Amino acid sequence: MTYQVPPETACFVDREEEQARAFRAVAEWGGRSRPLVLALSGLGGTGKTELAFRIARRQRDRYPDGVLYVDLDDLRRDGAVEVSDVLGELLRSLGVGAEWLGHSFQARCKQYWAQTDRKRLVVIVDNARYGAEVTPLLPASGESLAIVTSHGPLYELESGAVVELALDPLDDGHAMELLRRVADDPRLLREAEAAVGLVRLCSGLPAALHVAGRWMRRHRRRPLARLLDDLTAELHEKGLPVVERVWDAAYRGLGARAASLYRLLAGAPGPAFTAESAAALAGCGPEAAVEALEELENAGLLDGRGERFRLPELLRAHAARCAVREGGERETAEGQHRIVRWYLRQAQRADALAAGARLTLADPEPPVEGAPDVRFEPPDQAGPVRAAASTGQASTGQASTGQASTGQASTSPAGRALAWLEAERHALHACVRIAYARGLDRQAWALCEPLWTHFLDHPHGTGTVEAFRTGVAAAQRAGDVPALVRMRCQLARPLWEREDFAGAEQQMQQALGAAQTLGDSDRDRKLAASAVEFRGMLRSARGDWAAAAADFRTARETHRAIGNDYGVMLQTYRWGQAMAELGDLERAVTLLEQAHAMAGELGRHRMTARTGFALGGVLRGLGRADRARALYETALAGARDRGAEGDEARVLDALAALAEETGRTEEARDHRAAAAAIRERNGMAP
Repeated sequence: MTYQVPPETACFVDREEEQARAFRAVAEWGGRSRPLVLALSGLGGTGKTELAFRIARRQRDRYPDGVLYVDLDDLRRDGAVEVSDVLGELLRSLGVGAEWLGHSFQARCKQYWAQTDRKRLVVIVDNARYGAEVTPLLPASGESLAIVTSHGPLYELESGAVVELALDPLDDGHAMELLRRVADDPRLLREAEAAVGLVRLCSGLPAALHVAGRWMRRHRRRPLARLLDDLTAELHEKGLPVVERVWDAAYRGLGARAASLYRLLAGAPGPAFTAESAAALAGCGPEAAVEALEELENAGLLDGRGERFRLPELLRAHAARCAVREGGERETAEGQHRIVRWYLRQAQRADALAAGARLTLADPEPPVEGAPDVRFEPPDQAGPVRAAASTGQASTGQASTGQASTGQASTSPAGRALAWLEAERHALHACVRIAYARGLDRQAWALCEPLWTHFLDHPHGTGTVEAFRTGVAAAQRAGDVPALVRMRCQLARPLWEREDFAGAEQQMQQALGAAQTLGDSDRDRKLAASAVEFRGMLRSARGDWAAAAADFRTARETHRAIGNDYGVMLQTYRWGQAMAELGDLERAVTLLEQAHAMAGELGRHRMTARTGFALGGVLRGLGRADRARALYETALAGARDRGAEGDEARVLDALAALAEETGRTEEARDHRAAAAAIRERNGMAP
C-alpha cells in the first residue's frame, strides 16, 4: 500500500470542530458513485496541510488501498499546472510504470479512472488554486476520499460532493497553547504581557507561531520583551502579509551564510532541492551548506522532508523580496550560473552511466568549486564516468539502447543514475530555461543531451518539448551548427509521437539542411547519419516504409565507412524492421540476423533482446515456429531481468499468438492472462 503522509507533528492544537465535521461526513458518505471531497481553505500559514494529513492519518484504516499526496505548487509554473503531469505523478504512485503512461491527457485520465475504480483511497491535493485543477485528480470510486487545500473556496467543484471546511486563524487561547508547546519556555509565564503581544503579532497563524517558538528556543537567555521588539521591527512595512512580519524577523536573525543561501533559494531551479544542490547554489562547500540548511530549518524558513528540502511558495516569494532588498542581481546571477553548471555536470555523469558510450557534442562540464558530485557508484567504484562520452560509438538516434533501463535495480549505478534523472527532471527543465535566460547558450543545449536519455524512458512528460525547443533556440543563438542539428532532431521525435507530423517534418528539413554544412570529421559524419536516421524514423511513424528503409540503409553505409559498429548494428536492425513491414520477409530475416549477431558481439544486451524479438516475429511469419519461440523466450527472460513490463507484455502477446497458431491452446491462454495482468496493473485495457 502506498502511504505518502509524513509522521504526525508534535505540536497541533484546536481544529476539533473541523475534524468532527470531516469525520462525520466520511461516516455518512457510503454508497455514493463519486468520492467525497473535503475542501480545506484558509490563509497561508493556517495549517491546512497538516490538518489534511491529520484527517488522513485518523481515517487510514477506512481506506486500505493507500494514501496519495501531491502538491500542485511543486508542478506549477507561471501560475499554471499541467494536470497531465500531476496525473502522471499519481499514476506512478499507484505503481504504473513510466513506459505505460498515456501520451495524452485523456489517456491518462482513463488510466487513472481504471487504477482508482472500486478502490478505497485517500488522495490529498495540496495548494490548489482552481477547481479545474482538482476535478481530473478525483478518484473514480465513490468509496474513496479526496482532501483538497486551497487559499480560498474552489467554486468550480461540483456542489453536493464537497464539504467545505474554512480554517480561520487560531483564537488567542489556542495560539498561546501552540506557542507554549513549540517553545516549551517558562518566559511565557514570567513575562505574560510580552507573551500576549507575541501571540497577537502572529495573528493566530500556526506557521508564524512555529517560527516564533523556534526563535524563542534559539534565544533562551534574552528577555521576551526584547524578542517581541525584534519581531515587531517590520510591523509597519507596507505590502507584507501578516506572517511575513515574523519571517522578516526570523531572516534578520540568520547568520550571513544562511541568509545568503535563503536569498539564493528564491531563484533555485525546481520545487525541491538537496544539500548537494544547495552547496552548488551557494558555492560554500557541503559542510557549510548543511549548517546553513539546518539554520534555515530551525528558523522555520525551510521545509525539510527526508533528504530533500522545499521552500513553499509563500516563503520563496519572501526570499525573493529579501534578494531584491539585500542580495542584488550579481549574487543571484552568480548563484544561478553555479547551479546550472552543477546540474549540467551531474546530468552528463548520469547520462554516461544510464545510456553507456554514445556520441555527445557538449564537452564534459568540469567540477563546480564548493559543490560535491552526486554519488551514483558504490564507494569502491566512484570515479570519472564520462571519459568516452564525447567520442562514444553509439548512434545518436537511440540514446538508451544500452543495458540501462528504468527496470534496472536502483542499487546499480545505471539504475541510480536513471532514478536521479527522473527525480530531478523538473530542476533540469528549469535549468534549461535559466541558462537560456542568462545567455548560457552552451549549457542550455548541453542540458538537453542527458534529457534525451530521460525522454526515451519517460516519453510523455509535457516539459520535454519546451526544453528541446529552448535547446534549438540556444544552439541557434550560439551559431553552433552541430548542436543545432542535434537539437532539431531531438525536438522532432516528441513532436511526431504527439502526431504533430508537420512540426516534426519542419524540424527534420531544417536539421538535414544544416547537416549539409557539416565537415568531414568522423563526428560530423556520424551526426549527419543520425539526422538521416531520424528522418527514417519519422517516415516509419507516418507509414512510409519504403522511404524509411532507404534512409536506414544510407545511414548504415555512413556508419560503416567511419567504423562505428554500433551505428551499423542499429541501422541494420531498423532496415530489417522496414523490410518486414514492406513484406520482404526473407530480406528482413537476413538483416535482423545480422543485427542480432552484432548486438551480441557488442555486448548490448537490451538491443540483443530487441533484435531477437523482431527476428522472431519475422520467422513466425515464415512458419519457422520453433526458432521463433526460442527467440521469444530469450526476449521474455531479458525483459523480466530488466523489469521492463512493457516489453514483457509485448513478448507474452507474441508467445500467445504463436502458441495458438501451433495448437497449444492452454499455453496461449496462460500467456494472454499474464499479459492482461500486466496491463491491468498499469491501468491499461487488457
